[in-house]
Amino acid sequence: MNIVGTLCVYAAICKYEGKPLQFPGNKVTWECYSEVSDADLIAEHQIWAAVDPYAKNEAFNVNNGDVFKWKHLWKVLAEQFGIEKYGLEEGKNVGLKEMMKGKESVWEKIVNEKELQKTRLEEVGFWWFVDILLSMMPMESPMLYMNKSKENGFLGFRNSKSSLITWIDKMKAFKIVP
Repeated sequence: MNIVGTLCVYAAICKYEGKPLQFPGNKVTWECYSEVSDADLIAEHQIWAAVDPYAKNEAFNVNNGDVFKWKHLWKVLAEQFGIEKYGLEEGKNVGLKEMMKGKESVWEKIVNEKELQKTRLEEVGFWWFVDILLSMMPMESPMLYMNKSKENGFLGFRNSKSSLITWIDKMKAFKIVP
């Protein structure tokens, strides 16, 4: 599943309704270091692992190779949708599944007014998935290191901030979100 698509739909609804882009996770996730894996990087890694002799019969972790804090990336998401008010509102964390209840007609209006691809909200918003990811408690050693891949010759990486912007731009270009 893809967290970016769901976050884009959530941001589009917030923008349309003139509401702040409230971080739906907890304070720990907001402030801790996180990592993600860009879909294109995963594909590159899979191709490398399938054809490179050094990767034969090995298991590897795949992530962008950097870390970030959601409190920094959340600003990027807000900016991409022209939302001025955003952030973590402590004590008001109810999760996206709860916040997006009853928003089907709002999404339908957005799709029609902005001439987006005809989608239903449940097709583009996986609220429960994002709620799980943004409410996880960090483990003692949460990072999936790419050392083994690097030692065996895979040197691909992505800047997570740039990756987020790229995927938001793609969602907009394909007229999935405004």
